[in-house]
Amino acid sequence: MKTSLKCLTIASLLMPFAAQAQMPNDAIYMGKNQLCVAGMYSHTSWNQYWENTFKRENFNIGTQTTQSVMLMPAFGISKRVNVIMSLPYIWTNNSAGNLMGQHGIQDLSAWLKVKAVQTGGFSLNAIVGGSIPMGNYVASFMPMSIGMQCRTFTGRLLANYKEKRTGLYITAYGSYGWRSNTKVDQDAYLADNRVYNTNQVSVPNTYDAAVRLGVLRKGWQTEVWAEHVSCLSGDNIRRNDMPFLTNNAKATSVGWYGKVQPRNIGVNARVGYVVDGQNVGQSTSYTVGLLYQINFKK
Repeated sequence: MKTSLKCLTIASLLMPFAAQAQMPNDAIYMGKNQLCVAGMYSHTSWNQYWENTFKRENFNIGTQTTQSVMLMPAFGISKRVNVIMSLPYIWTNNSAGNLMGQHGIQDLSAWLKVKAVQTGGFSLNAIVGGSIPMGNYVASFMPMSIGMQCRTFTGRLLANYKEKRTGLYITAYGSYGWRSNTKVDQDAYLADNRVYNTNQVSVPNTYDAAVRLGVLRKGWQTEVWAEHVSCLSGDNIRRNDMPFLTNNAKATSVGWYGKVQPRNIGVNARVGYVVDGQNVGQSTSYTVGLLYQINFKK
C-alpha cells in the first residue's frame, strides 16, 4: 500500500505574467527558461481494504494514514520540452494496534515531457521518467512502509484536445512502469505459495490509464478524472496476513482537481477516492499546494 504524494513552499521575485503549474500527467508546459516550483501537502487514509478481492476491516490497524510533503520543480528547456522532478518526505501511522509508523525521505523522481505532435487543439505527448530510493526506509514493513526501495522507469503516451474558445479539454493517457528487484532484511520470504530462499524480491511491473475532463482558462483550471492502476503480475494478500511487495495491487479511482493561479503565485487542490481495488486500501486522499513561477528571461 505504497503512497507517493507531494509538497513544498518557495519565495522569489514577483513577475507580471500568467503561470501554469504542470505535472507528468497533463499537457501543460512551461515556456523556455521558466521554472515553476510546487509545494504540496497530501493526506491519505483508509480503514477498509481488499484482501485479494475480499473487502474487510482490520481492527489491529484501525485507520491507516499516510501524509507527505514534497518539493516539485518543473523547468522549461523549450516550450515543447520540460523537465519535472520531485522529492517527498512521508510519514505513516495507525489509529490502533502496535505497529509503529515510518517516516523519512522516499524516492527522487525525474520526468522528461515532450510535445511530439501539435496540430490545432490536439497534441500527442511522450513522457518518460524514473525514480531511485533516497531514504533508508524498510520496504517490507507494509502497510507502514513509505516506499518499495526499488528503482523505477515509466513510459507514458498522453493525448490531449483543447477547444481554444471555451478552454474545455479532454486528456487520456496510458503508461507502462518497470520496477527493479528490492533487497529485504530477511534470508527468505513466502510469495505465490512458494518459499524463496533469497533476500532479493521481484516487485511486479505496472500499467496505468486515465481520462481527465476539464476547463483550462487563463488564471484557473478545474477537472474531474478517473484512473486505473494495476500490477502486471503478483500474488494476493493471504488471509489475515500483512501485504507484501509481491502483491498484485489494483485500484480504480475517481476525483477532482482545481487550480487558481492568476499570476506567478497560485494554489491548487486535489481529492481522490478509490472506488474498487484488489490488495489495496479503499482510501480517500486530498492534496493542497502552493505554486510559484519564475521567468529567468526577465
